[in-house]
Amino acid sequence: MRSELIFGALTHVSNRYQLCQLASKATRKLHKPNTRLQDTTNEVLFRFRTSNPGASAPTVEPENQPVEQRRAA
Repeated sequence: MRSELIFGALTHVSNRYQLCQLASKATRKLHKPNTRLQDTTNEVLFRFRTSNPGASAPTVEPENQPVEQRRAA
């Protein structure tokens, strides 16, 4: 049931309003055409139960590249 998914997701997000906002954004990004929106929402809540949706994604730092010097015109 969806209520179990919601309570599972609340283990990582303590604020219900924030959970709603994060879930709606993730549902919009992950939704595929010709699939039910309810299934996408359930998948998002299942993912939130296993990981923290508020944590930032790991970023890859670019290697140190030499900076080009520009000459004044």
